[in-house]
Amino acid sequence: MDRRNFVQAGLAALAMPRLARAEAARVLRFVPQADLAVLDPVWTTAYQTRDHAFLVFDTLFGQDAGYAAQPQMLEAAAAEADGLRWRLVLRPGLRFHDGEPVLARDCVASIRRWGARDSFGQALLAATDALFAEDDRTVVFRLRIPFPLLPDALAKTAPSPCVMMPARLAATDPFKQVLEMVGSGPYRFLPDERIPGARVAYARFDGYVPREGGEPSRTAGPKRAGFDRVEWAIIPDAATASAALQRGEVDWWLAANPDLLKRLRADRRLLVRTQDPTGVIATMRFNQIHPPFDNPALRRAVLGAVQQSEYMQAISGPDREQWADGVGFFCPGTPMANPAGMEALTGPRDLDRSRRAVADSGYKGERVALLVPTDIPSTNALAEVTAELFRTLGLNLDAQAMDWGSAVQRRTSTEPVERGGWSVFQTSWSGLDHATPAGHPFLRGNGRAGAPGWPDSPAIERLRDKWLRAPDPAAQRSLADQLQAQAFQDVPYVPLGQQFQQTAFRADLSGILPGMPVFWNVVRG
Repeated sequence: MDRRNFVQAGLAALAMPRLARAEAARVLRFVPQADLAVLDPVWTTAYQTRDHAFLVFDTLFGQDAGYAAQPQMLEAAAAEADGLRWRLVLRPGLRFHDGEPVLARDCVASIRRWGARDSFGQALLAATDALFAEDDRTVVFRLRIPFPLLPDALAKTAPSPCVMMPARLAATDPFKQVLEMVGSGPYRFLPDERIPGARVAYARFDGYVPREGGEPSRTAGPKRAGFDRVEWAIIPDAATASAALQRGEVDWWLAANPDLLKRLRADRRLLVRTQDPTGVIATMRFNQIHPPFDNPALRRAVLGAVQQSEYMQAISGPDREQWADGVGFFCPGTPMANPAGMEALTGPRDLDRSRRAVADSGYKGERVALLVPTDIPSTNALAEVTAELFRTLGLNLDAQAMDWGSAVQRRTSTEPVERGGWSVFQTSWSGLDHATPAGHPFLRGNGRAGAPGWPDSPAIERLRDKWLRAPDPAAQRSLADQLQAQAFQDVPYVPLGQQFQQTAFRADLSGILPGMPVFWNVVRG
């Protein structure tokens, strides 16, 4: 079956008999940006996996619209002993999808597994002397040093949220994937209905008990499931997704293609809006454990040739309301954003000078394996701009086309290019993920313990540790200035600009919260 027929078959499976089923089962049909290639949110930082995780799992703390941590699975949370001890008490009656109660030991195992991989989690566990279950409902952290950001760490939304799973699953090596999806969230994953490349399905978990009181706000507050089922339709072709939305075959298209926005806005049956006010920040990530990008001089040479506006226009067109350039290592408009070292990105571009910088760096003509995802238009456009830039700079380019799921798998490889490894990939992060050094996934220098790319920069790590212990916002801002200046020297990645993605959905839906896509609070009518 060719790709077009495969997509049409997937749509048919979702839509027929569409009206009868929607009335009987109250189905929400959603088009994500790409297929759900990996189920385990600890093993990967892919946003599709994060969005899937918040359907299936719950977290001890949620994050509200003001980006503050709020108790979620917890009845109470308190710091004691001058901040050296935290006691977290679970709400009564929490259950996993297999019917087993959620116990404190499940949470301890889940925190440990998450903390082995996640940047913020690593910092929390490094400050922890002991983590244990005091009884079935009480989790205790005994700390070496105060860690006032503990709730923020456990409330983070991406990458790698700290989801709670049964201890038997959380015992899995954090560098191996958990394949059995048993959570305690508002929806159950339906593995037998998953069709790779076409459909993912979830059913409301009748045993889920929302928090009492308050209002839903990002991942905080009561999570009320308004549909019996949530179905993801994997539609990589933008025109097909747009037509399906207009015909009512799907309800919500997460990342509407900029070229189709005018048509969608003209349809009175649809609403189009900016989903996340912090936007998404595009990045170029180097593999820094193998040549040629283990060489910081070569990374700086590439940085000096990047023109963010070219990348942003490639994915969003000329409309300046859809994108911004002049983006450093912290999200514009957030407290840590600063001008330190920004002339490296905003100064005049001179490609002849950049070609000389490449030659002066000692580049020996090594093959550069660039991952080029074909099924996410924005990521594909970023890769194509990078490919042209590398050719202009005289790099020995090997552009390798693949789907995003394959790229997510491939980028975990630490092998050299000659043995199936990679050199560069592009990805985008929510601006919120780049707001502070605490959870910033790419602003690390912890080598192979970090995210794919694995930069090794003791200076970045020292500054980050100081930031985590900073006594006040002024000290944090000063350290953020120093961190950005150091990042322009070490170049753990290259910021490519900020895009403001538009989401489109049927006008009969209400309750869609701003920020990352969540599926509670959404109702029809």
